[in-house]
Amino acid sequence: MAGRLVTIEGLDGAGKTTLATALVQALAARGVEAVSLREPGGVELSERVRALVKDPGLRIGAAAEALLYAAARAQLVEERVRPLLAEGRWVLLDRFVDSSLAYQGAARGLGVDRVRMLNLFATGGLVPDRTLLLALDPATGRARLAGRAEAPDRLEAEDAAFFARVAEAYEALARREPARIRVLDAGRPEADVLAAALAALEDLLP
Repeated sequence: MAGRLVTIEGLDGAGKTTLATALVQALAARGVEAVSLREPGGVELSERVRALVKDPGLRIGAAAEALLYAAARAQLVEERVRPLLAEGRWVLLDRFVDSSLAYQGAARGLGVDRVRMLNLFATGGLVPDRTLLLALDPATGRARLAGRAEAPDRLEAEDAAFFARVAEAYEALARREPARIRVLDAGRPEADVLAAALAALEDLLP
């Protein structure tokens, strides 16, 4: 069976991690072994980069931020993602290139095409078989984050205008690639979101 790369995208608070966990179990019930990984992270170097980019005590310029995310992504793809796909495994990634296009390319103003080229180099041109975009009103996402026990990280502390730009960028990406990017209503109950995600993956399932 061919390996598949499925990425899960959306604003902070949209429920990406919750969906990834549920999908691993649901896919196992369908006879598909899936590995869930997060970005940035998943391997030692990338986890160290994660600590840097999320540190609210650090000032990180937009270009440096984009390069740090790309570096973490390059290592994860080389060390884990491509080997798993070669073994015929499914990989569920909590964030991937589309995050950088939306956050750094659009919201930070670096330019979506420039950030896309950077990440084509970082990933060796790896493209997801399917992307699940959890669409959520930015205000709802911020309210969910506020309900968490931990303090916001460096990106979560951005203002409402920043997250509005991110949401608009995700919408534009979905319009550009409707065959790859499937939009799910993240405001629905978790069971409904899972059902919609499985429906969006149906044509990839054995």
